[in-house]
Amino acid sequence: MKTIYKIFLAFLLVAPFVTQAQDGGLKISYEKYQLSNGLDVILHVDKSDPIVAVAIQYHVGSNREVPGKTGFAHLFEHMMFQESENIPQDQFFKKIQGAGGTLNGGTNRDGTVYYEIVPKNSLEMVLWMESDRMGYLLNTVTQEAFVNQQNVVQNEKRQNYDNRPYGHMGYVTDRALYPESHPYSWQVIGEMEDLTSATLEDVKEFYRHYYGPNNATLVIAGDIDVNTIKPLVSKYFGEIVSNYPVNDPKPHNISINKTVKLFHEDSFARASRISMVWPVVEQYTPDSYALDVLGSLLSEGKKSPMYKVLVKEKKLTSQVGVYNSSSELTGKFNIGISASDGISLAAVEDAVFEAFDRFEKDKFTDKDLETIKAGLETQFYNGISSILGKSFQLARYNEYAGDPSFIGKDIENLKAVTAEDVWRVYNQYIKGKNYVCVGFVPKGKLDLIPKGAEKANIKEEKIEEASEVKLAVTENVEVIKTPALFDRSVEPTPGPLPKVNIPVFTRKQLADGMMLYVIKNQELPLVRFSLTLDGGQIFEPIEKAGLASILANMLEEGTAAKTPEELEEAIKMLGANINFNAGKSQIRVNGNCLARNLSKTLDLVAEMLFTPRWDTASLSIIKTKVLNGLKMSKANANARASEAFFKILYGDDNIMGVNGRGTEESVASITMDDLKAYWKKNFSAQLANLHVAGDIDMKNMLALTTRFNGKWPSKVKNVVYPAISTKEHSAKVYFVDIPGAKQSVIMAGCPSVARSHEDYFANTVMNYKLGGSFNGVLNLVLREEKGYTYGARSGFSANKFAGYFTASTSVRSSATLESVQIINDLIAQYRMEVKPEDMEFTKSALIKGNALEFETLNAQVSMLENISEYNLSPDYVLQEEEIVRNMTAEKHLSLARKYLDQDNMIIVVAGDARTQKDALKGLGFGDVQLLND
Repeated sequence: MKTIYKIFLAFLLVAPFVTQAQDGGLKISYEKYQLSNGLDVILHVDKSDPIVAVAIQYHVGSNREVPGKTGFAHLFEHMMFQESENIPQDQFFKKIQGAGGTLNGGTNRDGTVYYEIVPKNSLEMVLWMESDRMGYLLNTVTQEAFVNQQNVVQNEKRQNYDNRPYGHMGYVTDRALYPESHPYSWQVIGEMEDLTSATLEDVKEFYRHYYGPNNATLVIAGDIDVNTIKPLVSKYFGEIVSNYPVNDPKPHNISINKTVKLFHEDSFARASRISMVWPVVEQYTPDSYALDVLGSLLSEGKKSPMYKVLVKEKKLTSQVGVYNSSSELTGKFNIGISASDGISLAAVEDAVFEAFDRFEKDKFTDKDLETIKAGLETQFYNGISSILGKSFQLARYNEYAGDPSFIGKDIENLKAVTAEDVWRVYNQYIKGKNYVCVGFVPKGKLDLIPKGAEKANIKEEKIEEASEVKLAVTENVEVIKTPALFDRSVEPTPGPLPKVNIPVFTRKQLADGMMLYVIKNQELPLVRFSLTLDGGQIFEPIEKAGLASILANMLEEGTAAKTPEELEEAIKMLGANINFNAGKSQIRVNGNCLARNLSKTLDLVAEMLFTPRWDTASLSIIKTKVLNGLKMSKANANARASEAFFKILYGDDNIMGVNGRGTEESVASITMDDLKAYWKKNFSAQLANLHVAGDIDMKNMLALTTRFNGKWPSKVKNVVYPAISTKEHSAKVYFVDIPGAKQSVIMAGCPSVARSHEDYFANTVMNYKLGGSFNGVLNLVLREEKGYTYGARSGFSANKFAGYFTASTSVRSSATLESVQIINDLIAQYRMEVKPEDMEFTKSALIKGNALEFETLNAQVSMLENISEYNLSPDYVLQEEEIVRNMTAEKHLSLARKYLDQDNMIIVVAGDARTQKDALKGLGFGDVQLLND
């Protein structure tokens, strides 16, 4: 009887109130209340799209762990996706994706968040599922499921830390900066030995402490009716009993009594990198905001002292990163620099202090401060431009600032920082203070380490001894269900599928030939745009590969009337972003700004397009940056596998088979005359499309396009594109050697059709259950069944000219042969059989998922780009829905047999050749071909 009484009390809502978080003209309305079990609930209504976001922020991160039991918070994040008492195994992803939604979770030092975005008719299903894993999960955490996720997380650690350049830098830095008992002294992913030795009871006890309703915030945002939602929240979450009482962690700031310098010879690094870190203060304090601004002043832009000294004058690097990272317990002020080839980190460290001296000497102006604040305003709006973004922020501020209305105060605190504040924190925390300096250098390059550095102690896993948690006996465990006030095994019936709001757009061809596309969206005072030019890499001579990419970078380096520094400042003063980049078939300008600044922003775009500065010093810096990147990518297994795959796919003499950044040889050969010739020949209004979404209509946008009229350097009207096709291949295995690699990257693929081909979209439908989602068979076997990888996917990609299919994953090195065989076998099976339930899942996921496709301005611009680039119908989304609906098993198998072409499958493996290459001969594709750099 006492238990029933306690459950009944949990339904009572405590002190609801309605408020508005306000920043300038933006008002974010929400209602917050608390259930008697301690769960904070925040409701935000936004009816602009028929979708809903649900976010649950648990106040538990790696800062709740203890030495010897690290990685538990992140490991349990994985366990929460397995099953609960009323949600069968692997059904979390399948049910949400089958409803047309998306979901994920994430863990950091201070918290864990889970989220879903679904069409509004599936909201009750989400509440049912989230409440089930909050209150009814522990009985389903079996030894078998736990062991599987231990192995998955170990492979995530290998993929994101152990098998990449500089992957251990955070580990070394934090262990040196923080005392051994400080919760920030270990990484969120945890220690490999802790992940291996963790017991089932360890993680269950961790759950009992931290995963209750009294340690969480639930946010529901989107197209909701508050009066309807409240009873549902009470029904599903109200009866969940609170776990142990949990107190919020208190700040734990530190100081260090001497400067510490360490080095590590990195087997994967091709260039040296230095990290310099100073201890500072926790988040949301006045000093943390001033430190944020200090980081920007030191490094952002061409006027900054770090850029002037290290990049422009001394040419020690092509990029400097300086930023403050204040968290719940404490903070650190970071400087990270990748040195140019052969540059000593001692020289880089000395130059950092020279830049500090320059900062003190040159100081900064009020205008510099205002420039940073203008950027912060735009960044703030961009961060809450989606309902998920609003959900994250409301939940975070409620848990860590104690008030969701802090969503408005946070940006105001940053904008309130004064010059005096900046100088105060610089002198208090940085100038003359002790710091931690960590240098990673390529193997055998000890002459490049920081002066006085000692060898860091890093435990590196040996390939032959890679840890794997094994399950001694497969157990059949009966799940004992927790009593509930209603039958929780009954899945809620979804409501009617909401009508998809496909954005309405207008288009018009301008007098000079450029096409203009506009979507009016007045939800926020923002505009996002892209200006695309047909061409890109495809117009490059192969001996000048990388030309379009370097040109795109050059167009950001000043104009005839503005130095690079002046142009950068003009953009920042508008709170705008303008970025040029080049792809396989386009050069594009991406931008966003406050609507009130659109006219001035487009003035700058036109100036950059039509009157480049052609600055020789900037070209030298750009080429150095590209060359540094190309050198570093040689130790990146993913980059190496991808480059090898496309070179084999297209052939040695095809520009499409070359890295879009070029090669070291081609980049070195590019001259200013090459850039000018490409610009003069290929920048034509007839090749241009301008796509705009935001707070503006076609009439006003037309008035703003006059600045582009008659100024294009080329008058070309008809372009003859070079013939692009893929080579004919026979199935073969190729190996790219990454000595010492803890994982193998596997890419298997074959030629396919261009984006305009009638089978292209049908192929994406056919592939969905193979590897187009978390519940694809590749991922379910390689990750969920075997535990060999953090993830496996497949898909079709294409541009105007050609296309290809790929299946890819990164697996534990010792599982390489078996994983390649599994991929081959699964593709072979997929070509022979399609299950009715898989067809139903695919159709449901893809059709219902369209409700989520067009919420943000970025998504709306992407829709316009698809229409312009591929000459698609304005209602192409509805046409694609019909392709999904009309997909039959016969059509599915016909496409699979035709386009999953195992007779022409290229299999590229990037890993440790010494231990893995020869074993791959057992696949039956003949000798394995070893590829050179």
